[in-house]
Amino acid sequence: MTLGLIAILSAVTLVSSFIQGALGIGFALIVAPVVGILKPDLLPVTLLLLMLPLNFHVAWRERSAVDWSGAKWITLGRFAGTFAGVWLLAALSTQQLDLAVGWFTVIAAAAALFAPPFEPGRPSALGVGLFTGVTETATGIGGPPLALLYQHAQGPILRATVAVCFFVGEIMSLVILAFAGRLGADQLLAALYLAPAVLLGSALSRLTHDHIRGRGLRLGVLTFALASGAFLIVR
Repeated sequence: MTLGLIAILSAVTLVSSFIQGALGIGFALIVAPVVGILKPDLLPVTLLLLMLPLNFHVAWRERSAVDWSGAKWITLGRFAGTFAGVWLLAALSTQQLDLAVGWFTVIAAAAALFAPPFEPGRPSALGVGLFTGVTETATGIGGPPLALLYQHAQGPILRATVAVCFFVGEIMSLVILAFAGRLGADQLLAALYLAPAVLLGSALSRLTHDHIRGRGLRLGVLTFALASGAFLIVR
């Protein structure tokens, strides 16, 4: 990569890491389209690698708030979905996958605007884990389903639980992608170049994460989900 490209991607990565650290979601939505335009061969591996330290930091910072029961069932579904994600990565075109994920996310977010508060249960956690395993392994974007599942939860619970699920799931995806021969030296090197921006953005998010909660958090979650779905459909 050129120095100019590294500088652009570092700036985008820093901002995205800050947003993810504060809200618990948003990193992949911002970074994925930029990388897809400027250096598409880095997806999804570089994106998954960059999210490892980010989600580990958020999960550790708010570890006391993790919904371990929900995380367990999400991870179980995620494991199965990861294999389907590798298959879809080879079988479907990018346009086909974007349309499917985009429409699902928009419909789910629109329905959530009118849904009464609910507690995540075993079936919903399994289903979300399965869907996230497919979409994140294939595209690098897996936040909307998890965000919708925990949209009524307190800020620390959403951020911590989503971070734990992401961290474990990203390791699964990377291991399976490695066995599938989809990890390259260029992708690993790009992640190394951009890692400082991830660490700085994550550290700066500590200044704001305690002030984001309640209705503002739910509105941010639903806005994020609608925007991500619309972006995938348009792209």
